[in-house]
Amino acid sequence: MFKKILIANRGEIACRVIKTARKMGIGTVAVYSDADRNALHVQMADEAVHIGPPPANQSYIVIDKIMAAIRHTGAEAVHPGYGFLSENMKFAEALEKEGVTFVGPPSPAIEAMGDKITSKKIAMEAGVNTVPGYMGLIADAEEAVKISREIGYPVMIKASAGGGGKGMRIAWNDEEAAEGFQSSKNEAASSFGDDRIFIEKFVTQPRHIEIQVLADKHGNCVYLHERECSIQRRNQKVIEEAPSPFLDEATRKAMGEQACALARAVGYTSAGTVEFIVDGQKNFYFLEMNTRLQVEHPVTELITGVDLVEQMIRVAAGEKLPFAQKDLKINGWAIESRLYAEDPYRGFLPSIGRLSRYRPPAEAADTRGVVRNDTGVYEGGEISMYYDPMIAKLCTWAPTRAQSIEGMRQALDEFEVEGIGHNLPFLSAVMDHPRFVEGAMTTAFIAEEYPEGFAGVELGEDILRRVAASAAAMHRVAEIRRARISGRMDNHERHVGEDWVVSLQGQSFPLTIEADREGATVRFGDGGEYRVSSDWVPGQSLARLDVNGTRVVLKVGKIPSGFRLRIRGADLKVHVRTPRQAELAGLMPEKLPPDTSRFLLCPMPGLIVRINVEEGQEVQEGQALCTVEAMKMENILRAEKKAVVRRIAASAGQSLKVDDVIMEFE
Repeated sequence: MFKKILIANRGEIACRVIKTARKMGIGTVAVYSDADRNALHVQMADEAVHIGPPPANQSYIVIDKIMAAIRHTGAEAVHPGYGFLSENMKFAEALEKEGVTFVGPPSPAIEAMGDKITSKKIAMEAGVNTVPGYMGLIADAEEAVKISREIGYPVMIKASAGGGGKGMRIAWNDEEAAEGFQSSKNEAASSFGDDRIFIEKFVTQPRHIEIQVLADKHGNCVYLHERECSIQRRNQKVIEEAPSPFLDEATRKAMGEQACALARAVGYTSAGTVEFIVDGQKNFYFLEMNTRLQVEHPVTELITGVDLVEQMIRVAAGEKLPFAQKDLKINGWAIESRLYAEDPYRGFLPSIGRLSRYRPPAEAADTRGVVRNDTGVYEGGEISMYYDPMIAKLCTWAPTRAQSIEGMRQALDEFEVEGIGHNLPFLSAVMDHPRFVEGAMTTAFIAEEYPEGFAGVELGEDILRRVAASAAAMHRVAEIRRARISGRMDNHERHVGEDWVVSLQGQSFPLTIEADREGATVRFGDGGEYRVSSDWVPGQSLARLDVNGTRVVLKVGKIPSGFRLRIRGADLKVHVRTPRQAELAGLMPEKLPPDTSRFLLCPMPGLIVRINVEEGQEVQEGQALCTVEAMKMENILRAEKKAVVRRIAASAGQSLKVDDVIMEFE
């Protein structure tokens, strides 16, 4: 076995590999850029080597710098993690020439699966289902209809040189195929100057389901079942689970066997993932093979009990797999939520800055459930603009899917993150969404269910009342604390009343509280009654309560006359007042937010790359106004309506904060 491994990566995955290496008694070497000098993976590793400036193309993906770090430390093997150099054939070849073991597949397998056309051809030859299609030249509409019938409706008619949705039609019958062919041909000619058309099967109700494979150097290959990855935003996975709530045993077996057939066809060793698109009738088609460890590998580990990183290292060292296919059973259900530094209320734009508070839920494991948090950050650390915005991967396991979802709800409610924008509220909203709970999602789930973006959660009546009862009980605890202030005059003790009005989410609930040593009984004006008990005291940012036998977890902040409470994706201002205070508050005019409709505000901390308009210019709806770069992604800001540019307040090369004015309109 190796004595020392270098991890050619950063952040969460570097920390993940270090944990397993440490468990195996293997020394670890971290590499880091200027931006990661104080990063968690650097602190965890036995040794650390500086490799350059923050941009990845000057540090983490510069092969020569990684090779220099290997020579300097004497590392015998390299684990590439995911991203960066993990699927770089030249890196694998450089290690081979140096006599250093690559903890991954052979370079020819990386090359074969890295090319989309080559990989599809190999998959077809290996007997793997691929999306049926016709890539040759189609002469006319009559031939298009004939080909469409052979493929089977519905079909997608596409321009060979297409893009942006142009030259693309879906046909469900002969008539639509003939019409669609001619329309696509005309559009393609006018848009791209190339009227070549191809036809392929249109996959309805598509799901993204992938198979985890593991192969050794002795001819053994197994599949560790599947992961459902259909909850995606712009092709970026957000929530994954294992197994899939959609597959049956026969489909699972067929997909697994085909995935192993593909792995054998390219001489694959190590861990890899074969991705499929699956339609509503459980027909599945090959998409691609990822020749590395996947981000979402923890859910597979939780349902199989196999440490994939450990097996990758053992396979690289020449060991045989310690299990056969018949030994790999599915145990329970696991879900992973990816916590990103993205603001869901601002179109999921990147958010950078310092983590002023970072308190993940406690990791725990027993026969009833598991909470696991894979992360590469810490409280006080900084989310950099140079790398992926992932903060953590929160995973839960339980014997059933329903229990795993409930465990995830509780864990998300307990996860405290402050200082940056993040997607915790959105993740909580998905966990409560009926379609997700039923397992009836497709890759279009987010686009279909949140077409206008995410604007927060409206709590249902039952949970809203539980929150109101909790707030009343918490307010009473705070009032008693205030009433017992030291230094008061004798016989001047203030009485804390029993009658209150709790206002939240546009509703007001008159109620009374009766307290005793074990808790409080909260009675609503309409007769509802809730028993609340908790050990919460003022100043704590997290409140765990029992409300009528149901566990309620609230993130707590103080506001005048009440609290800011966050639960299940909802962000609530909760006011607890006496009946007279509530009556007077109802007479107060509502404070409206300032009108910013005449301004283009910077939606995220970023760098102005270019300004596309001039002062005095008339712009049309949808016209590009400027480009802002954040986390190495360019975001084009467009006009929401027709207007005239009155003033431009920023210039190219300028760094802006959130809500800084870029330009003003007349």
